[in-house]
Amino acid sequence: MGLFSFLNKEIAIDLGTANTIIIYNDKVVVDEPSIIAIERNTGRIIAVGKKAMMMHGKTHENIKTIRPLRDGVIADFQAAEHMMREMIKMIGIKNRFFPPALKMVICIPSGITEVEERAVKDSAEQAGAKEVRLIHEPMAAAIGIGIDVLEPTGNMIIDIGGGTSEIAVIALGGIVNNKSIRIAGDDFNADIEEYMRKQHNINIGERTAERIKIEVGAALPQIDNPPDEFPVHGRDMLTGIPKEIKVNYTEIAHCLDKSISKIEAAVLNALEMTPPELSADIFRTGIYLAGGGSLLRGLDKRLQLKTKLPVHVAEDPLRAVARGTGIALKNFDKFPFLIK
Repeated sequence: MGLFSFLNKEIAIDLGTANTIIIYNDKVVVDEPSIIAIERNTGRIIAVGKKAMMMHGKTHENIKTIRPLRDGVIADFQAAEHMMREMIKMIGIKNRFFPPALKMVICIPSGITEVEERAVKDSAEQAGAKEVRLIHEPMAAAIGIGIDVLEPTGNMIIDIGGGTSEIAVIALGGIVNNKSIRIAGDDFNADIEEYMRKQHNINIGERTAERIKIEVGAALPQIDNPPDEFPVHGRDMLTGIPKEIKVNYTEIAHCLDKSISKIEAAVLNALEMTPPELSADIFRTGIYLAGGGSLLRGLDKRLQLKTKLPVHVAEDPLRAVARGTGIALKNFDKFPFLIK
């Protein structure tokens, strides 16, 4: 323990396209949407997270809302840095005389390029990190689910987030093969918006599409315990007048079918590329689902029918990646898969 070790603070960040989760002292201290609201004239930050999300799609010309991450990677470097800085402030780490030296573990998609990786590190350093390590999302998800990733046993993880779906086979503390596709929760929202326009002549926003997905989203047209019809409010494309229509889960299952089929194809492709000994393990252990997309009703059943393998949805799948990142933070120097 050094003289100034009390100044070192360790935080784990799940920097997601849709949500950012920060873990400090083994607790989730920040769980906010990845969005920031800025004043156009001055560049002043007006709101971050939930408050900014409430403004999304409702702003006037002097305020703009920015989602700094697209498809799991940083699309707006400056906005990402501001967002991380503001969210780190939410933790409430205060020191009167010295700013704390932050040690961070951040999770990233497995299909990320070196340039995109560098952007994450630079944003974290600009936001005040002294030391940054990165961990791939499927690996973090596996640790968060409770799988012993260092064992010589094959496990298949599917992490469906906001921007990317990560499919990986993990054994001996490494990713044996992985498939990262940029089809996930945001694409489901876009599918719902398009379906509403074409089928019901109603214009809806991103936030309403997200609500529809949560309330009546489904991956199969027949499911147990179906949800009630959901009233949707939007603008009639013919008259321009606001109106309400009701949608049911069967309609949404039909409109999401194309995107889910692409995820299924990627899963089958990843299984094809898996070495035979690990395939034998996966036959026994099955497939693990994590990320917000795994909450889509009937998705586990649909993947089970397609692969003929048991499919397990993680406990609290939204936070599985963040939990794994937090565990990796505690074992900063022990885990071989943390990228320096």
